[in-house]
Amino acid sequence: MYFCGVFDGHGPSGHKVSRRVRDQLPAKLSTVYHHIKITGRSQSDVDAFCDDVDDSNSETREPNSRSVRDADDPVADLVFYRWKSSLLRAFREVDQELSLDSSIESYCSGSTAVTIVKQGDYLIISNLGDSRAVMCSRGEIGQVIAVQLTVDLKPSLGKEAERIRRCKGRVFSLGAEAHVLRLWLPDEDSPGLAMTRAFGDFCLKSYGLISVPQIFCRKLVEEDEFVVLATDGIWDVLTNFEVVKIVLSARKRPSAAKLLAVHAIRAWKSRYPSSKIDDIAVVILFLKPPPLEKSLSDISHVTPDSLSHLNSSISQYTRRSISSIDANDVCDVRETNKGKSHNGLSELGEGESLVDMTLNFPRYSNARHRSRSMTKDGDF
Repeated sequence: MYFCGVFDGHGPSGHKVSRRVRDQLPAKLSTVYHHIKITGRSQSDVDAFCDDVDDSNSETREPNSRSVRDADDPVADLVFYRWKSSLLRAFREVDQELSLDSSIESYCSGSTAVTIVKQGDYLIISNLGDSRAVMCSRGEIGQVIAVQLTVDLKPSLGKEAERIRRCKGRVFSLGAEAHVLRLWLPDEDSPGLAMTRAFGDFCLKSYGLISVPQIFCRKLVEEDEFVVLATDGIWDVLTNFEVVKIVLSARKRPSAAKLLAVHAIRAWKSRYPSSKIDDIAVVILFLKPPPLEKSLSDISHVTPDSLSHLNSSISQYTRRSISSIDANDVCDVRETNKGKSHNGLSELGEGESLVDMTLNFPRYSNARHRSRSMTKDGDF
């Protein structure tokens, strides 16, 4: 069994929020999963399973066609139920504990999360925010296929925006970036969050922002090769297909995440030379043993110049700026601030751009933060 995740912080203390989630979520998920496995289904888990906000949301259903939810496959259904119940509860509890932690300013800071669990032939994907998971698979004649496993949860999705407005939050774009919808408080033009689900950001939790992940389950087949988890700093400048081709071009697997980051950084500098580079974090889970050797055709489009930046013995690339990364965060890559994207699958969120994750922050005091946090129980 494997667990992988990428957590993208935003706001003044976003780096602290994302680290806290990174450190707590795996252990929390493991504890909850084993509890559900031993005790069986509780009524609250069944209610959460049936009433999850995504069940009736056609815009945020699984973007690929091979879902394992099949009445003829009771094993798959049980796997999906256990993990979905566990993920819903783990995400809820981590967010609740974050709201009560006075050592981290999470009132106007938060974090996205995209995670996968691989258990045998099953892949369980959860998504909170605008990071993304993409799988490389092969077609009938061996052609490369990029399969987007998640949906970018942004205010541009009709059902997400409808929930925000129903909770008295506001959704609109600024004149300078008319193509980017953002989430705002009802009585202040802040914080301008470009996503609709996140850990933290408690200033918006009463106005439609939620910490309920979107969860999918997929049964793996022989044609599936690897999964890329990455923050929007990758997807804003590279298409899904470009990403999988870059990973395939890596001479050695330990260098694949760094190679992808190098290409994304270059794309940012080339396409948006006046913009700061967005946060970039990449984790790649390979599903098969490595091939004995790479053919020359696999790496023909990678220039010697790009490969000169790499060291195949290192699987981490870090550039420090306003937020820093621990030296032992394997395959973690970070830069700062937002830019724009290009064409892609608009329904799934590919190609939608972010210019600045948070434009400004709501006025608050420590007392207001504590009072808000202590009243969150009914909102989870």
